[in-house]
Amino acid sequence: MSESSQDGERGWSLSVSPDGDGVRLELGLPDLGGRPVTAVLSLDRAQARAFARALLAAAGDATERTFVGPAES
Repeated sequence: MSESSQDGERGWSLSVSPDGDGVRLELGLPDLGGRPVTAVLSLDRAQARAFARALLAAAGDATERTFVGPAES
């Protein structure tokens, strides 16, 4: 599985592949301090689930902080 921005605006990429009894996550950033960087995480099943829960919690928190009230019409 691979996810990335369709319009190229974000420029980052995320890929996930099976790795033994766990998963391998690769996050690619095109420019971090002037250089491209790829972070690789090899996680077992429990770590992958904990990581996914943490990402979902962070995304939910960020959404609540961004949209603090009803949309204006």
